[in-house]
Amino acid sequence: MSYQAERVYAYQGDQPAVLVDRLWPRGISKARLSGVSWVKDVTPSAALRTWFHQDRDARFDDFCRLYRKELARPEIQTTLDQLRHLEQDQGKLILLTAAKDMQHCHIPVLISVLVDSNARMPNGIAS
Repeated sequence: MSYQAERVYAYQGDQPAVLVDRLWPRGISKARLSGVSWVKDVTPSAALRTWFHQDRDARFDDFCRLYRKELARPEIQTTLDQLRHLEQDQGKLILLTAAKDMQHCHIPVLISVLVDSNARMPNGIAS
């Protein structure tokens, strides 16, 4: 089981993938990603994203903490569980983003949340 981050511009369509950006990536046609689901529910809120982009270097640690809080909201759990099930069914899931700095964006936080909770069943019972 694994999650992999990849820039949407490099994606060749050869593996199961989901786009996890709030905004559609510039210069990418919807036809190019025709088999890819666009999952906006698990992306940082517009307010958090705007705040973070004002000073990425100084705010990254706080961004991670605040984004984890957003991902912990009950209404997000269904979408996170759907991503976990997709990854389990396929054995691998690529999380696509347009972010240039893959180490300092929302993707590592999202992967961490998905992996940390992977042993948990959707109803909260450990597997």
